[in-house]
Amino acid sequence: MSMSVIRATSVSKRVVTNQTELTILDDISLDISQGETIAIIGTSGAGKSTLMTLLAGLDVASSGDVELLGQSLSLLGDEERAAIRSQSIGFVFQSFLLIPSLTALENVTLPSILRGDSEDNDRAMALLKSVGLEGRETHLPSQLSGGEQQRVALARAFMVQPKVLFADEPTGNLDQHTASTIIELLFSMNREHGTTLVLVTHDSALADRCDRVLTINAGQLGEEEWSK
Repeated sequence: MSMSVIRATSVSKRVVTNQTELTILDDISLDISQGETIAIIGTSGAGKSTLMTLLAGLDVASSGDVELLGQSLSLLGDEERAAIRSQSIGFVFQSFLLIPSLTALENVTLPSILRGDSEDNDRAMALLKSVGLEGRETHLPSQLSGGEQQRVALARAFMVQPKVLFADEPTGNLDQHTASTIIELLFSMNREHGTTLVLVTHDSALADRCDRVLTINAGQLGEEEWSK
């Protein structure tokens, strides 16, 4: 039986605005096994990205608990959660989030440097080659197309050999052709590295590639959760 890498138990997220309490997520429970690929889908504002931030330890639940790689996030402080992310978690975002003043190579090596490792240029070069950017190592983000920037972001996400990769609308800013290329890269790299993948998407083609699709509707996990 596969080991559970993420477990959410009765997780809710509430925020107070103008003396009104708004429930963004309500009593979410789910279990994600090692090596699974999971898509979280739903309409805009349904709570998809909020759920991802809780599962990744970027935010904490108002009630309930999230276990990430065997650790209860509600029992950890900000620095302890940050340490888990820097050691074991990769991220890919819709807006790429590359550092404008750093070259492609420097952007890829950044996660290693931030967690105190030596600058492993050889691994970064190999990752850039694997996403088809050999020869573009010294280019700044402004010298790269949107698709190329997302390839750099993919390479960066795998730099620390993450156990879990979170991807939030990774094809949202790309045209259809470029998006399909990124999808192929994402899943091939995920298989190669044996990573658990959790992605938030509006893209049905992307969701269909996953082992399971979870539907969030008005802050609740929909009954139409299904496995393929």
